[in-house]
Amino acid sequence: MKLAVAGIGTIAREVLSLAAEWGWEISALCATPRSREALRSLAETCRAAAYEDYPSMLEEAEADAVYIAVPNHLHFAFASQALARGRNVILEKPMASNPAEARRLAELARERDLFLFEAVSTLYLPGYERTRQWLPRIGPVKLASCNFSQYSRRYEAFRAGTVLPVFDPARCGGALMDLGVYNFHYLIGLLGAPERAAYHANVERGIDTSGVAVLTYGGFQAVSAAAKDCAAPSGCLIQGERGFIRTEGAANCGGRVCLRLRDGTEETCSPPPASRLEPEFRFFAREIASGSREACRALLDHSLRVSEALTQARLSAGVRFPGD
Repeated sequence: MKLAVAGIGTIAREVLSLAAEWGWEISALCATPRSREALRSLAETCRAAAYEDYPSMLEEAEADAVYIAVPNHLHFAFASQALARGRNVILEKPMASNPAEARRLAELARERDLFLFEAVSTLYLPGYERTRQWLPRIGPVKLASCNFSQYSRRYEAFRAGTVLPVFDPARCGGALMDLGVYNFHYLIGLLGAPERAAYHANVERGIDTSGVAVLTYGGFQAVSAAAKDCAAPSGCLIQGERGFIRTEGAANCGGRVCLRLRDGTEETCSPPPASRLEPEFRFFAREIASGSREACRALLDHSLRVSEALTQARLSAGVRFPGD
């Protein structure tokens, strides 16, 4: 499978370094003129065509899909252009800044019979799938929680007055959209869409640097904690009447998963170490090669549910983006 890539930031570079192992050939790279030297170096390493103009890459590059890994506020525009030109799209999380944009992207993909995947590693991890299988065994869920907290060096720059994309409301940043999005995918993927979502955030200069979101369900509560201004051990926990399931590590990479029931039963799943991005990119390659849109459409519906909950939570904390 051939992949054209828009953006050469940290996550794109991780994909570029391992794509060949996952069944992808990098055919083209696109970045801004200010990143010209880095672009040329990466393109040479990948034996890919280098572009400084995104529309030109979309028109000319030979690719089975376009992988979009640009700042959050550009996701909608870049994905819209790619879909309009008949390109399958793999779009980094979050899919868009709000549900209206996310729905429009989904409509474009369906109208043109194209693949559109939100690249969020959580849904494809072995530990996540094992949790799904174990979930009925713990009985009715009563509480669920996820914590993804990591201190960002960019936060120091932010406090000093330099506003980088991850802490810029004009560029759809913030802890919720950067880290909390993984928690939301985990919780909503396993437990369904909540009745409502509220976000209690630490807000500095209009952006959330950390916060706790509460997702309310019919008979239980789920909590998502995300922080870029402090650090703590990350993990996920789902508690039911008959036991619990605990995942070691953040929702975007997972780790050892443990099932423990009140009757003394205990089982563990320790996925082999691998790139957290490998399962999703192998999945995308298989689905596009198969030509079947069924799984893609179901995942799109899930992404729309996540976008709805993220936006409801974010707005409840007073964090607004230009697209709102």
